[in-house]
Amino acid sequence: MIERTLSIIKPDGVKKKIIGDIIGRFEKGGLKVVAMRMVHMSKREAEGFYAVHKDKPFYSSLTDFMSSGPAVVMILEGDGAIAKNRQLMGATDPKKADAGTIRAAYGTSIEVNTVHGSDAPETAATETAYFFSDIERFTY
Repeated sequence: MIERTLSIIKPDGVKKKIIGDIIGRFEKGGLKVVAMRMVHMSKREAEGFYAVHKDKPFYSSLTDFMSSGPAVVMILEGDGAIAKNRQLMGATDPKKADAGTIRAAYGTSIEVNTVHGSDAPETAATETAYFFSDIERFTY
């Protein structure tokens, strides 16, 4: 089934200058970019995006990190895009991520793990709407 999912190249990935490599991995993995832009979230915007984690102990440090520099936000599309994106990213903890995944290659910790991806269709719908209007989403 063709799905769309949100993907973020986090500030550490932008700083490492690996945007092109990460997008290439998604494309080679069968996903296509149907919306994309670079953003620098304010602390408040990061808090809004990660509001689902508000009561968790890592919330403050996560939102500090996500507002520390620019990030690339994009919508990826493809057959089973949510699961495929998560497979390409690897486990949240880079130390537990399979070899060849993005997080295994570039992540340094559970929080500073280079990429974010939606975990379910409902989350994908909410997260893509947070960053993109309908006019910014393409079909090709």
